[in-house]
Amino acid sequence: MPVPAPFDLLRQRLSVPSRQLGAPGPDAATLHSLLEAAIRVPDHGKLEPFRLIELSGEAKHVFGERLAARALARDPAMSEAAQEKERTRYAFAPLVLVVVARVHPSPKVPAIEQQLSAGCVAYNLLLGAQALGYGAQWLTGWAAYDVEVAALLGLAANEQVVGFVHIGTPQIDVPERDRPALDDLFSTWTP
Repeated sequence: MPVPAPFDLLRQRLSVPSRQLGAPGPDAATLHSLLEAAIRVPDHGKLEPFRLIELSGEAKHVFGERLAARALARDPAMSEAAQEKERTRYAFAPLVLVVVARVHPSPKVPAIEQQLSAGCVAYNLLLGAQALGYGAQWLTGWAAYDVEVAALLGLAANEQVVGFVHIGTPQIDVPERDRPALDDLFSTWTP
């Protein structure tokens, strides 16, 4: 995959389905650089309202097994196919980064600003991965909002999953999808 010029990167940004991401993923030095770039986000009050958890190697498979068990506990009638989907959800991309929002009590910085800052980290991971020639997809799903999954990940009471960012080498050429028309989304306010 050719690496686009900076502005083209924004115009060409797309998500590669997580099931279409394979090896190789970023090596340790590349991952470190990606993470350093990803955390350069707006952070009103310098609260650092985010953190990252790496899922890779065997840990991804163990996490998937535990999610499948949790999904079955939530829905005892879940089909075997649905259980298998939960079990393998994190198995394809060589790297999954859990982006976590850490909301700090603050009289000046509302929770939404802190959550958006963490969201910017997730988006920077998407852009950074693509800039490095990898593919990525930001997913949430039920696991991002489940209290038992939060406990499994070791999240504190003031933390929540913003998303699971899957990163790897695209195994397919992803077709462009329809994008919204700017004219439908942009206006000028006048008094």
